[in-house]
Amino acid sequence: MPGTIELKTPRLSLRRHVAKDAKELHENFGLNKAMYEHSGWNPYATLEDAEKTVSHFMASYEDPHFYGWAIEYTGKLVGTVGAYDYDAEKNTIEIGVSIEEASWGKGFATEALSAALRYLADEEGIATVTAWCSADNIGSQRALEKAGMKQSGREDGGLELGGTKHDKINYAYMRGDSNASERRLP
Repeated sequence: MPGTIELKTPRLSLRRHVAKDAKELHENFGLNKAMYEHSGWNPYATLEDAEKTVSHFMASYEDPHFYGWAIEYTGKLVGTVGAYDYDAEKNTIEIGVSIEEASWGKGFATEALSAALRYLADEEGIATVTAWCSADNIGSQRALEKAGMKQSGREDGGLELGGTKHDKINYAYMRGDSNASERRLP
């Protein structure tokens, strides 16, 4: 398994993170509450946090089961997609994507997820890729479903964000899924 390799789509480049990404991730993701309100997770809250996170990504590229991409559109960093918590015994991994608010509604999440899912399943041989999102996050639900993931369950009150419980929707993408071959990138 080669781990994180560069992936290209018709509009996007998914590449390894570089040190200079930290500043943009802090400014466009860490300082914008809309970017983390549905996940409760903000690894870019301060510039120092963003630098540590990007440094961790860069150091992890030696691991053949680490998958962390910066998403570029016309040379600009517009998001991230990563797969983590690989379970060799079950041959599963979890995926997540984040697109800067200024680029919402352009199909970037679906396009990046589709490329990453195909790579993980078809090239890396991972049997099941999972994901989750808050039931309140309609945009993420649509992106996951358009990329070929299917709802695999719902946990009422399964996600706590800012001290408030929210419903959590779980998704799965199975290698060999018949819908996967029907997907077309925009």
